[in-house]
Amino acid sequence: MKPYQRIIETATRLFHRQGYNSTGINQIIEEAQVAKGSFYYNFKSKQDVCIASLNARHDYWFGQLQQFISDHSEEEPIICAFSFLSKMNEKEAFRGCSFLNILSEISADDGPILDVIQSHKNDLRAYIASLLPHKDQADHVYLLFESAIIESQLFKQQWPVEKAKNIVTSLIT
Repeated sequence: MKPYQRIIETATRLFHRQGYNSTGINQIIEEAQVAKGSFYYNFKSKQDVCIASLNARHDYWFGQLQQFISDHSEEEPIICAFSFLSKMNEKEAFRGCSFLNILSEISADDGPILDVIQSHKNDLRAYIASLLPHKDQADHVYLLFESAIIESQLFKQQWPVEKAKNIVTSLIT
């Protein structure tokens, strides 16, 4: 694997596991097993690696979501999206949303990272709308989806996802 990819994968894992502010460039360099020069050849700053990491996480997360829905085609797609949240909670030990976790750590004037986070959330809103027969329900379902992620992270339990899934089921039937 090339240094660029090792840096991205390492930064993504560390940011998700321990947070943006608690992860230093030296730790990324060490765990990615790259030279300091390779890091700075590929990235000018921690902000740059964070943006690349979030973009990679976006691609990974949406790819996993779409594959999960495809693999469970017998289930209503929007309901299946909530089942995907439960799967991700188990897989990632209730770490929640990488984007919102980083949002809580950046300063108000960190526009480039904020832009990536907002873009991800706008894509999620649009994707959720695409799964619904009635588009006027999209923002309601999106907000339930987001709150299920946050509350399941807070309580380290699946009940928020299950409650949100039940509410959405009643909305669409």
